Amino acid sequence: MSIARFAAALVLALLLAGPAPARAADIGGPFTLTDHHGNAVTEASYPGKYLLVFFGYTYCPDVCPTELLVLGQTLDFLGEDAARIQALFISVDPERDTPAALAEYMPNFHPALIGLTGTPEQVAKAAKAYRVFFRKSPKAAEGEAYLVDHTSLVYLMDPEGEFVSHFVFGQGGETVARTIAKVLARD
Repeated sequence: MSIARFAAALVLALLLAGPAPARAADIGGPFTLTDHHGNAVTEASYPGKYLLVFFGYTYCPDVCPTELLVLGQTLDFLGEDAARIQALFISVDPERDTPAALAEYMPNFHPALIGLTGTPEQVAKAAKAYRVFFRKSPKAAEGEAYLVDHTSLVYLMDPEGEFVSHFVFGQGGETVARTIAKVLARD
């Protein structure tokens, strides 16, 4: 089975399963990364906040910029409730996505979005905790640009780091915000 078919099957399985909560041990966990301002951060750096966590990379031609726009729209639709959320973009391409590169990229989407990167080991550990697949595609020739295949889900984590829900590519900011608003209303 090709990677594309595997990814499509995984997304379909998640869609069919719906946004039912998973056990805390299934998705999420500790991470140590560097934000786009050059600060070392962990999952505990955002106390009392729900986290919207998306893994991607700045050279992504379509999915990542689209999803980051959706995250920005989500925060806008949430209005005052957006103060209870921290949206995080974790790079799966630390080779190119340095804090400086992220600092240049993130303002294109929303001022409240935070870009995170780290060593390849730190990124791999965070991705494993969130059950995120990523793989650098083979280069056509040495020095040419490359793509990174990766999971394109957004995870909603509660302030205690527990998985709440996930959102799939293609859901609009208003839809995501409505789901989050329901969660916040119960809290």
